[in-house]
Amino acid sequence: MLLFFVCYKILTLLNVLFVCLFFKEEKGNMDPDKLLQCPFDKNHQIRVCRFPYHLIKCRKNHPKLASELKTCPFNARHLVPKHELTYHTETCENRISVNSGEDGHCGLQVPVSTWVNPDMTEDWDEEADDVPSKFVWGESRVLTAEERPTNSLGTTIRAPNTFPWLGLKQ
Repeated sequence: MLLFFVCYKILTLLNVLFVCLFFKEEKGNMDPDKLLQCPFDKNHQIRVCRFPYHLIKCRKNHPKLASELKTCPFNARHLVPKHELTYHTETCENRISVNSGEDGHCGLQVPVSTWVNPDMTEDWDEEADDVPSKFVWGESRVLTAEERPTNSLGTTIRAPNTFPWLGLKQ
């Protein structure tokens, strides 16, 4: 749950950065010193450059109000009441139109990979059969000199002699 919360916060900040960078020349209202009103506390006037961080802090301080507000999918700085979100998404100034052209295709193109595997003789199933023995948890066996992996790191770095989890008692 914590990982989800952290990812959500990161995506919210990335959304704000994307909107700031994408609409900078087009909207002209992304002056970093411009003041915005906090949706949680009307007495808070926050500079645009600090607004995403302030939203996170104020959301924690006002959990009841935060549960009643939803984030706009086009601009993470837009927090609107749940019942107004549909109307806001239709009229949001940051909404990007993806209307179809005259020929029925939209202006967006998805890149197609043209990569071709240069080594078509590779067969992982065959290579897997070449392994002399499979790993079995809890069983240990001594490796022969041919099976023992080599250390290409030099003499200053060595592999551990034992694994830390082998000493744990069950």
